[in-house]
Amino acid sequence: MADLALQRSVGERRPIEHVPALAPLIGDYDHRRRTFSWERARHWLDIDGAGRLNMAHEAVDRHAAGPLADVVAIRFLEKAGPTFELTYAELKHQSDLTAAALRRLGVLPHDVVCTLLPRMPELYLTVLGTLKAGGVYCPLFPAFGPEPVRERLALGRARVLVTDRLSYTRKVEPHRAELPNLEHVIITDSDERGCPRGTIPWSRLLMGGAAAYHPKENVVAPTWPSDPALLHFTSGTTGKPKGAVHVHEAILAHHVTAEFALDLRPGDIYWCTADPGWVTGTSYGILGPLSCGVTVVTDSADFDARRWYRILQDERITVFYTAPTALRMLMRSGADLAREFSFPALRHVVSVGEPLNPEAVVWGLEAFGMPVHDTWWQTETGAIMVSNFPGMPVRPGSMGRPVPGVDVAVLAQGDDGRAAVVDGRVQVLTGPDEVGELALRPGWPSMFRAYLDDPDRYARAFADGWYLTGDLARIDADGYVWFIGRADDVIKSAGHLIGPFEVESALMEHPAVAEVGVIGKPDPLAGEIVKAFVTLKVGHEPTPALARELISFGRHRLGSVAPREIAFDQALPHTRSGKVMRRLLKARELGLPEGDLSTVETPSTQPAGDAAGEGSS
Repeated sequence: MADLALQRSVGERRPIEHVPALAPLIGDYDHRRRTFSWERARHWLDIDGAGRLNMAHEAVDRHAAGPLADVVAIRFLEKAGPTFELTYAELKHQSDLTAAALRRLGVLPHDVVCTLLPRMPELYLTVLGTLKAGGVYCPLFPAFGPEPVRERLALGRARVLVTDRLSYTRKVEPHRAELPNLEHVIITDSDERGCPRGTIPWSRLLMGGAAAYHPKENVVAPTWPSDPALLHFTSGTTGKPKGAVHVHEAILAHHVTAEFALDLRPGDIYWCTADPGWVTGTSYGILGPLSCGVTVVTDSADFDARRWYRILQDERITVFYTAPTALRMLMRSGADLAREFSFPALRHVVSVGEPLNPEAVVWGLEAFGMPVHDTWWQTETGAIMVSNFPGMPVRPGSMGRPVPGVDVAVLAQGDDGRAAVVDGRVQVLTGPDEVGELALRPGWPSMFRAYLDDPDRYARAFADGWYLTGDLARIDADGYVWFIGRADDVIKSAGHLIGPFEVESALMEHPAVAEVGVIGKPDPLAGEIVKAFVTLKVGHEPTPALARELISFGRHRLGSVAPREIAFDQALPHTRSGKVMRRLLKARELGLPEGDLSTVETPSTQPAGDAAGEGSS
């Protein structure tokens, strides 16, 4: 941190009494769905008399003015070295300075400010300072290569970038001339003498903020609920990344879902493993949990199973939000390692980022003494839409039930797997377990309000009063939602529609299998056959005999929809948020263009620590 940062030691922190669990939502789920409204929920926030609200104020300032002022807001765990903490009062003061500094730099309302940083205090202060200044915050994943960084800075017309020296010199400086809107680059880890030419050290930025800051003045911009606040890029299968724009009132959905789905309340010690460079790391690593008054734990180290278990134990984590990829990596280390630790404070384990395989749900009982609860949402939805709520009987493989205030349906499909729109109308399927495109009725506060500079694409995401998610699902008789697959991933074989997730989950029940990616391979007779790419656990060899065994195993579990071909692959392509890239597997199998590769994990990336990223199952 810079000279103006408050250097608090761990020994000074105020002890937090654990707050007993509230009545679980599921006990009153049907009543809550009938009586909940977003308009009434707005009274839970600190909206001013004119109706203005600001994300950063809701997340931090209102707590800093009350009984949580001296409670630790964020605890930064370093790879090596002492822990650093900021209370809510300190976080308010530091983010006030950052907001004042950005204003003095010339940042105006709606200007885009980006970060390209690891998990460090300056990133969190930039998020909150940008929002307080009325700017639009846009995270960039620190493991991106130069081209994805340049492309997003250009598409977002970013005016300010906060990054470190190495990231700047390797990924930004060579392209600076191609970024005419990028006026200011702030370097967090260099002083005046060490900063590259044309950049500003973080210490000078904060000194400018201190000169412009008056403690008795409110630095928070008078933003309206509909003012843009966040810009999240999400990759498409081809073409440029999509920039989803979210507004300040999204904080209401972050807050409500953090309470309902993650079971957060003051007194909790909460750990979300998602990198802040992705939407989950912003919505549920920063804004949502802080709005609930919890202590957020963030770890700068790469994934290590023993380290993760020690954090859960020693930090007395109460709520743990991670991704199936991370859980599978913990599973590979074996349950015996988990039993070396104890987790008496842990009460809720939650998953995000991709469908949660049933065996991971059950494994939670073995490792933590409780099942893992899945959640489903997308970058475009901005917040959790479907969840296995605390106290809810978990049905392994199901995403759960809709969040109160969110209406979901499945729509009849056309030949391409997407919702069939006839004369501007869609057909809502009302029978239990009918498969169709999952759709949401607009009206929740965190719904994206635009694709940046692409109104036509935004219009295509809606039909007949529904937002079309592009995911296929079914809803059972009790209202549980079951993920089938992306509409463009679904395999059409001999008249059957086969969801790849179902096949992947079945194969993962085999003791030799660590991970699976499934695609449809063209076949002259069946149209497509199912082909599975399998990563094996340590100690198993990729032999023809094992391939035959897996095909037989699949047939026993799945019948005619089982894989007909098995390929072994110890390095399946993942997004940096941890999802197996089926479309890339298919492109490589068929020799097709690979499309946008900016979010593909590189071998040096640690997927488990960065998982839960793009927020879409």
